[in-house]
Amino acid sequence: MREITFAQAITEALDEEMARDPSVFIMGEDVGVYGGILGQLAGLFDKYGPDRVRDTPISETAIVGAAVGAAATGMRPVPEIMFCDFLGVPMDEILNQLTKMRYMFGGKAKLPIVIRTLIGAGIGAAAQHSQCLEALFMHIPGIKVVIPSTPYDAKGLLKSAIRDDSPVIYFEHKLLIVMPLKGEVPEEEYTIPLGKADIKREGKDVTVVATALMVHRALAAAAKLQEKGVSIEVIDPRTLVPLDKQTIIDSVKKTGRLVIMTEECKTGSSAAEIAAIVAEEAFDSLDAPIKRVNAPDTPVPFSPVLEKFYMPDEENLIKAVTEIV
Repeated sequence: MREITFAQAITEALDEEMARDPSVFIMGEDVGVYGGILGQLAGLFDKYGPDRVRDTPISETAIVGAAVGAAATGMRPVPEIMFCDFLGVPMDEILNQLTKMRYMFGGKAKLPIVIRTLIGAGIGAAAQHSQCLEALFMHIPGIKVVIPSTPYDAKGLLKSAIRDDSPVIYFEHKLLIVMPLKGEVPEEEYTIPLGKADIKREGKDVTVVATALMVHRALAAAAKLQEKGVSIEVIDPRTLVPLDKQTIIDSVKKTGRLVIMTEECKTGSSAAEIAAIVAEEAFDSLDAPIKRVNAPDTPVPFSPVLEKFYMPDEENLIKAVTEIV
């Protein structure tokens, strides 16, 4: 099977959905002529033109507000907010308009919007361009949260998100794009259902739930732990809303131990929510305390040395696992 990059997977998903459905269009800063800040939209402007790949002013409020109006009147916009750190600017449009309209109109209004945005540290972009804010949007009813870790997942999940009639926020980790991460992706069309986790590695001693870049660090740690006789099962939720609780719980019932690894600040993270779910629904299956491996509760440092220390790595995960086996 061919291998493509994470960015190419995003481009292909958008290209296929725009070809399939003329109501799909892209809008945002530098999405057109520039081809996306990290090249995820390369070639789409030349193929579909400025009406369907629309460069906008630097106004996140206008981008999301216009997308809400377009979706409410029959279009399927895919607005890009360059960095998730900027989602605070259009928060009223997200919190009080986008996520509430279907509920307030009794389900009669469709809001098929996919907000694409970048997350994560690791490229020296400092405190205002490096955050992971997944949990913030998990807390808002009415929006689905997608967070892929591989090119295969990135393409299949984005296609499903675009076809969904509810709002979706789609997080792309910067390092997965700039590394660049490559992976096998079939040439034939496929989609991945939202709300279905993927077991990236099977194991019997400890369940590790990880997201985005942390999936790859978890897999690297699992390989090292296997050499020490510890078998790790790595689960990638792929979507945080809806969350595939059952796959996680079934794994914990098998292993008796759980570690959650995400790049978010620890307090109030998606890791905290997953830990709470397992504590509520599978407590009797636990043979050890649940552990979390997260970034500290600080802004992301600009210093490369401090930024490296800030990001959870495989050694942090190995330490957490070693404490409970």
